[in-house]
Formats: sequence, structure tokens, C-alpha cells
Amino acid sequence: MYELLTDPRTWESLATLTVLEIVLGIDNVLFLSIVSSQLPKAQQPRARGIGLAVALIMRILLLTGIAWVMSLSEPFIMIVGEGISWRDVILGAGGLFLIYKGTSEIHILMAGEEEFAHKAVRSFMAVIIQIGLFDLVFSLDSVITAVGMAEHLEVMIAAIVLAMALMLVAAGPVSKFIEENPSVKMLGLSFLLLIGVALLADAAHFHIPRGYLYFAVAFSALVEAFNQFASRGKKKRKPR
Repeated sequence: MYELLTDPRTWESLATLTVLEIVLGIDNVLFLSIVSSQLPKAQQPRARGIGLAVALIMRILLLTGIAWVMSLSEPFIMIVGEGISWRDVILGAGGLFLIYKGTSEIHILMAGEEEFAHKAVRSFMAVIIQIGLFDLVFSLDSVITAVGMAEHLEVMIAAIVLAMALMLVAAGPVSKFIEENPSVKMLGLSFLLLIGVALLADAAHFHIPRGYLYFAVAFSALVEAFNQFASRGKKKRKPR
């Protein structure tokens, strides 16, 4: 253990993997913020905390059973000459779930504030179950990424714990900002649709580089930021 702590490569891999886990967890925080907003304000912080705790526990359990996780990539059935693995099934189901969730939330948002206000508030347990299902899908890719980036289990777990702690801090401000800006929420839901399509493509063995998706989202977020600044500028110049 002492040799591991004094090895510069350990700290380098820990820093790199932590940053990577945070980047890969952006969609996790986004989904967490949108789903938890269905609850009363008093319950939202607890839902976000439980959701990230579930994600952390799931990732650590999957890391300790990494041999089993890697075996999920082995085909268990052949369809039209293509091998289908349990990883494909999980990613495909996750993609469909995200597309359904994103589409239904966009419909609610487009229907107007009155219909949204009269929509029944989801139960706390229903929100936690949704977050758990989402975490299951993204835990697989997160764990596989961790295995590819680091050699030691301790480093992988430490990086995931650090990333989750930072995401827990960020989840509150992100949720508040999304709730106060409907256009940002629409952008976030569109991003979830994009991720859902990418998961379906992965399940069909057609990989879309995540860098393309994140660039598209970053560009859209930049345009939205310009819109926010322009809107605030107009409000300041508006005569009273």
C-alpha cells in the first residue's frame, strides 16, 4: 500500500480517472436534476443524495465483480449473424428508457405551465427507482472506463468516490438553474434524447464517439449562455 501511495503514476491515474468520471457523470447529474424536480422542493435534496449514493454503491459493487461485468460483453444469442450480449440488452433498454423519459418530459414542458402544475407529483420511491435504473446503465460504461484507465482497484474506487462527491455538490445548483430556466431544461432533455439514441446505437454495435455528443452539447450550451446574457441585457435596458 505504501508503494502504491508513493508512486507518482498512482496519483496521475487517480487525477485523470476522476476528471474522466466527472465528465462522464454530467448526464447523470442532468438526469438526476430533471427527475428530482418532479418532487416537492423539500424532498429534492434527499432524492439527489440517495440517487448519487445508489450510483456510488452500484459502481463499487460492479468494480469488485469486474470479471462478471466483463463477461456481460460475451454474446449469449445470435440474431441475423450478430451476437447479442447482456451488455447490449442493458444499453438498449436504457436507451429506450431515456428516449421515452425525454420525450414525455418535453411533451409536459411544451403543454404549458398550467398542465405541468396539475400533473400529479411522482412519489419519492418512483423517482428513486428511475434514478436507480438510469444508474445501472451508466455504471456499466463507467466501470469499464475505470478498468481501462487504472490498474489498481483502490485507485478506481477512490476516483469514483471523489467524482461522486463533486457531483453531489454540483447537483443542487444545477437543479436550481434548470428549474429557473425552462429553455435550459429543454436543452437538457434534448441531450438525454441524444444519449438515448447513442445507447441504442451501442446496443446495435454501431458506436458513436462520445466526444461528438459532448461537443454538440457544449456548443448548444454556449449558444444558450449567449441567449441568457442577451436576455438579461434586454431586461436591464428596458425602460421602467
